[in-house]
Amino acid sequence: MEYKTLNIERRGASAWIWMNRPDVHNAFDETLIAELTAAFIAIDADASVRAIVLGGAGKSFSAGADLNWMIRLGAAPLEDNLADARNLANLFRVISNCSTPTIARVQGAALGGGMGLVAACDICVVSTKAQFATSEVRLGIIPAAISPYVVRAIGERQAYRYFQTAERISGERARELGLAHEVAAPEELDARVQQIVDAIVANGPLAQAASTDLIRAVANRPIDDALVEETAQRIAKLRSTPEAGEGLKAFIEKRAPAWTQAKQGDA
Repeated sequence: MEYKTLNIERRGASAWIWMNRPDVHNAFDETLIAELTAAFIAIDADASVRAIVLGGAGKSFSAGADLNWMIRLGAAPLEDNLADARNLANLFRVISNCSTPTIARVQGAALGGGMGLVAACDICVVSTKAQFATSEVRLGIIPAAISPYVVRAIGERQAYRYFQTAERISGERARELGLAHEVAAPEELDARVQQIVDAIVANGPLAQAASTDLIRAVANRPIDDALVEETAQRIAKLRSTPEAGEGLKAFIEKRAPAWTQAKQGDA
């Protein structure tokens, strides 16, 4: 598929999605939203891709909404305004629901919806020059579409502060809040992302998808008989798969598992 606002780069078993509107700091409009949604759906369905990295071309990761687009929507009929808002909300859900591990690579500003993209990804690696903000209230709006993912990442208590103050958040502060996993010097950012990609590729793809689903299933649930039984069912099911058999056998034989060899060959 040809994209107007994205560049897709294949690096071995990983796919790197680059938002490519650097002149407007990779701000959202309807085209970028539609193309990001389509790209994540298509790449997540490709079994040869073991990790998806999301980055932004130029100085910024994403400055959030394109203001001209927002003004245009504000003047549009309610039906059009709502349809567009639903498309944006669906983008974050699509990213969050990927079975393929997702990594946000953040070199600069990730504001508003840009911070939402980061929070929707599984893993986040940021530069020391990165900055974040839920900046919507400065424009008289709210961070509605991104809220489930940002609150999940930083917690309700911190969200009360940052949703209302729109303060800038440094890379180090983002790590303290739980939004970022790693902070690296700008020149080391891609190498650190690649290290995480390499760690992902070394593991069983079926087990990784099941682990992601496991987190979603157990988070914020009481540890009762139903949950304990569900976790027992999940491990029993996975233990009987050919992938688990190969992984255990490879470990005992002190060799790389077949899925790693296959992916290296494909790459």
